[in-house]
Amino acid sequence: MTKLLNTKLLLAILAVLAALASAAIYQGHEAAKAAAILEQQQRDTERRRQEDEAFRKKVEEDKKRHNSVAGNEGKTWKSYIP
Repeated sequence: MTKLLNTKLLLAILAVLAALASAAIYQGHEAAKAAAILEQQQRDTERRRQEDEAFRKKVEEDKKRHNSVAGNEGKTWKSYIP
């Protein structure tokens, strides 16, 4: 009788330990997944920031180019002889 009780108690302890181990493994897996998602978001944010910066530079260059043409327009009409 005691041997049967000890066996049942041992099985119950093993089941609890297995549940705790699986919970710890699952938590570690979820933490790794969250870290991967965070890293991907940071890469996306950095890429978007670089694209925005490149776009701003392009807009500034286009603005300067457009303004310089408009600034020289008066000079061309002054030197035009029909």
